[in-house]
Amino acid sequence: MSVLYKGSMLRVADAHTHIYPDKIAEKATAAVGAFYDIPMSRIGMSEALLAAGQKNGTDRYLVCSVATKPEQVASINAYIAGECAKHPAFVGLGALHHQLQDPLASIEHACELGLRGFKVHPDFQKFNIDDPALLPVYRILAARRLPILFHMGDNRYDYSAPIRLARVLDRVPDLRCIGAHFGGYRRWREAERVLRGADLYFDTSSSLPYLGKEEALEIIHVYGADRMFFGTDFPMWDPKEELDRFLALELPVEEAEKILYGNFAAFFGLSEA
Repeated sequence: MSVLYKGSMLRVADAHTHIYPDKIAEKATAAVGAFYDIPMSRIGMSEALLAAGQKNGTDRYLVCSVATKPEQVASINAYIAGECAKHPAFVGLGALHHQLQDPLASIEHACELGLRGFKVHPDFQKFNIDDPALLPVYRILAARRLPILFHMGDNRYDYSAPIRLARVLDRVPDLRCIGAHFGGYRRWREAERVLRGADLYFDTSSSLPYLGKEEALEIIHVYGADRMFFGTDFPMWDPKEELDRFLALELPVEEAEKILYGNFAAFFGLSEA
């Protein structure tokens, strides 16, 4: 599948989505909506994600879920791995939690399940990104070349402040990481100041509804189109509307192609990259 843009057919990968087991999907989706005081566009289930993606030409999805308790990690990772096995379009990230007694064992188990990296949400999980106790975990991930997707930014909390990720990258410069939400949800200018030139990737999720066209373009060009992934934060936003917002930026075709698919495929080593 693909989308027509300026006369070219471009593939689309959604690099930021959340899915939940059917029996808890409605409750989990509502909890996220309540946390951000945002009406959710869908219920976070695999079938709903695929159906929405088909409407805008999306054919790959980075899927994840967040563990709010350490005892949830194993079951979440088994669930995400199972969904990836059922749906070849999915690329799965595992859950981690800062209070795991044996994070190495959890990392190894996730890799055995075929998961491709990890997702954490410091504001949900209530930990500082730059907590010194987590540096050994980041070093394990770096040594194994396992990426980590950080939720970034919130003007109500400081757990995921952009400066905290900058400090981690100073200490663990070879950590492969993605800073969600243009590096800092509702803290975009702060993120731009402290993460400019840093060795990490970013996604567009939960940002385009708030940013003007010129501001979004400036942020993309500060970080570089080579460092950007397109993401919708499904089920928070309607995927078609998010893609329309991105296309309305009117980037050059070469940059749009990288952000919509090429960077994602190269980063995760997809065979069709």
